[in-house]
Order: sequence, then structure tokens, then C-alpha cells
Amino acid sequence: MKYTGQTGRPFKVRFQEHLRDFKYKNNKSKFAQHLIDNKYAFGLMEDIMEVVHVTKKGKLMNTLECFHIYKETKVGNQISDRLSAKEKAIFETIIEEDPYKGRLAPSQPSS
Repeated sequence: MKYTGQTGRPFKVRFQEHLRDFKYKNNKSKFAQHLIDNKYAFGLMEDIMEVVHVTKKGKLMNTLECFHIYKETKVGNQISDRLSAKEKAIFETIIEEDPYKGRLAPSQPSS
């Protein structure tokens, strides 16, 4: 399962917020709550978090977040969140016409 979210703060700060919510079970983070509910351990930042896009806050970031939530929800891989995965024709087109489907995009490092 994946949790998709956005932050304007440093990635490490957001990780620590999720970790604190997990440790104290204060139910603020859907990601931390998912781990608690399913009795999962909290892993290292490098193992459990990934930057999908880097952009300035605003309409583009909001749209990218919605797209990734939609894409993961469509395959049953999205942890429920405050944003719903509303079907949008443009999202379907992007998913279907993705030239990198099954391959790494040029900007992604290989393992």
C-alpha cells in the first residue's frame, strides 16, 4: 500500500512527523495510522518514503498529488486519505499513454 501526500517542508521533517504520530498513536497521520492498524513496523526513511515530484506548492503540486492518488487507488494500492480518487479523463489518458510504462523514466536512477 502507498500513502501519497505533499509537503512544503523538508522531507526529513515530514518523516519525523509521521514517526511521532506512529510512536504516540495520536491519529493525525493516515500513514502512521495505517501502520498501527495493520501492526507494521516503522521503517527507515530511505526504505519507506520516496519523492515522486519536486515542484513549487500550488495548482501543479495539487494536481500531481491527485493524479498519483488516483493512479494508486485504481490498482488498489492507495491508503485512504482526505483526498478522493475522482476519475478524470486526463488521468486515464496519461496512464494509458505513458511512454515509460514498465520502464524507468529517463530522470529515474536505476537500482
